[in-house]
Amino acid sequence: MKTVLKTSLLAAALSFGVVACEGPKENAMEDAGESQAEAVNEQAEAMEDADQITDEQADAVTDQAEDRADAMEAQGDAADEAAGTAGTDVN
Repeated sequence: MKTVLKTSLLAAALSFGVVACEGPKENAMEDAGESQAEAVNEQAEAMEDADQITDEQADAVTDQAEDRADAMEAQGDAADEAAGTAGTDVN
């Protein structure tokens, strides 16, 4: 449950202020990464609830998924910068 709160807070923080500075590819990669991380988190929590893994293992899996999401966002940012479209999104 702690990781759900952390993920939710992170998503909320990213939706304020930061969005205006991101390009279209970064936004797309960020959305895809967050969706994947959320799916992994839900699966890890289900496994934890079924006593298949420990809370620490579920947290580690979620942390890895969030790290992959961050890397995807960075990839999108680099693509936007290379294309000259960074910072053009006005959402």
